[in-house]
Amino acid sequence: MRKVNISYQQLLRSGTSIGANIEKADSAQTKKDFIAKLSISLKEAKETHYWLRLMFECNYLDEKMYKSLIDECEELIMLLTSIIKTSRQNL
Repeated sequence: MRKVNISYQQLLRSGTSIGANIEKADSAQTKKDFIAKLSISLKEAKETHYWLRLMFECNYLDEKMYKSLIDECEELIMLLTSIIKTSRQNL
C-alpha cells in the first residue's frame, strides 16, 4: 500500500505545481521570467501525465477517470507549449 500512496503523493505534487507556477508566471517581472515559470509548469504537466499513465496501468485509476484526467492533462500540455512558443517568438 505504501507504493500507492507514493504515486498519489507524486501525482498531487506535480499536478498542483502546474497551477502554482502558472500563478507565478502571471506576476512575472520579465518576459524571460514568464517563460521560465511556464516552462516549469510544462515540465510538471508532463510529469503529471506520466503518473496518470502509471497509475492507470497499475489499475489504480479506472478507465473513465483516467480518460478524463489524461485528456485534460494533454490539453494543458498543448496550451502551455503554444504559449511558451509564442512568447519566445515575441521576445
